[in-house]
Amino acid sequence: MVYFDQAGDNTERTLNIAKDEALKRGIKYVVVASTRGSTGVRAAQIFRNAGIKLIVVAHSTGHLEAGVQLLPAEKKGEIEDLGGMVLIGTDAISSFNTLMRNRGVYTQQSLIRDVLGMFGHGMRVCVEIVSMASDANLIPMEDVIAVAGSARGADTCILIQANSSNYLFDMKIREILAKPRDFPITPWRTVKP
Repeated sequence: MVYFDQAGDNTERTLNIAKDEALKRGIKYVVVASTRGSTGVRAAQIFRNAGIKLIVVAHSTGHLEAGVQLLPAEKKGEIEDLGGMVLIGTDAISSFNTLMRNRGVYTQQSLIRDVLGMFGHGMRVCVEIVSMASDANLIPMEDVIAVAGSARGADTCILIQANSSNYLFDMKIREILAKPRDFPITPWRTVKP
């Protein structure tokens, strides 16, 4: 296991850990979070011709502002041209929370989000993107590697048994391969209507 001293952009090292561990263990799928595409493009470059299926997961349109997609079309195209697959979908854990928190209601999903966040923001995102990829039938219900981050770039990498969001509690975080030792607790933001 690798600990980074601080949360943040440890993308290159985190993606190389994911690739090395996937090859060593015979893992066939790697799921990577990418908001604006830079991490997704770098992942596609690193995993190109590695014999590993790369799924890059981006936020749904309207994540920060109604009608706005954060992943530029050119970055999406670049990821796909390099052999990666892009999933733009509704956040499995966060979307309903945002709706309810903006109305002053704390939900059970918020509790799940916040407990996973105690391991770092990237841990919650890793679980979320694997469930999203499972929901979209892009990965089988087997061990996969997930990569996410705390803000920009990647700093968290886990080995996780995949399952869909309906069976979130049946997922198993088998190993933490990399994570930041110190990280901010992400305050919940209000999303613009």
